[in-house]
Amino acid sequence: MVDVGQFLFDTFGADGGWGVVLCIFLIFLIDAFLFPTLPELFFILGFSYDPSIGFGLELLAAAILAEWIGIFSLYYVVKHIRIPEKVSKVVGKYIDFLLLKDEKLLLLNRVAPTIPFAGAFIHIAGWDLKKCGFYITLGCILKYGAIMLLSDYMYQYYTESAQTMTIILLFLILGVSFLLSYVVRKRNGLEVPGISLGSDGSDEQD
Repeated sequence: MVDVGQFLFDTFGADGGWGVVLCIFLIFLIDAFLFPTLPELFFILGFSYDPSIGFGLELLAAAILAEWIGIFSLYYVVKHIRIPEKVSKVVGKYIDFLLLKDEKLLLLNRVAPTIPFAGAFIHIAGWDLKKCGFYITLGCILKYGAIMLLSDYMYQYYTESAQTMTIILLFLILGVSFLLSYVVRKRNGLEVPGISLGSDGSDEQD
């Protein structure tokens, strides 16, 4: 939810670079563990504070750390509660219909969101944690590294309108991402009752 991210930026964003990095960390943490926060948008806003590769790498590191903590915290929670057998069967059937059926889905999820509650999926599907950690990290580097480089390019050549142009481009990319997600699920007749997907595989319940 954008309101949550805006609240965090209003609360910590005025405290300088460390406050912006903290905002990004918290936004990505909430997105990975609780509900969607549109982290891509706030990554761009955070980068605008200091549009340099050095600061962008700090934001990227915060995003990766937050994703790790959020996803694996959810994994830990789900591991220590009793999952109804019906839910496990639904998840298994859901994964069986997808083109990829293993940890690589976490990477695909960055482009076409198809896995809600990633941490829960990791446990229920019995995926290898080391491989999951690798694909979570790689996905963050590829997606948010690309956003960082795109933003850097915009600030170098379109200084006055860089943020606006980058955000517009981002929403176009997100639109394509949601379309791909819809096509993948529709083509395979996929539906997970009570669950809708967030921007990059994060989760949202009806």
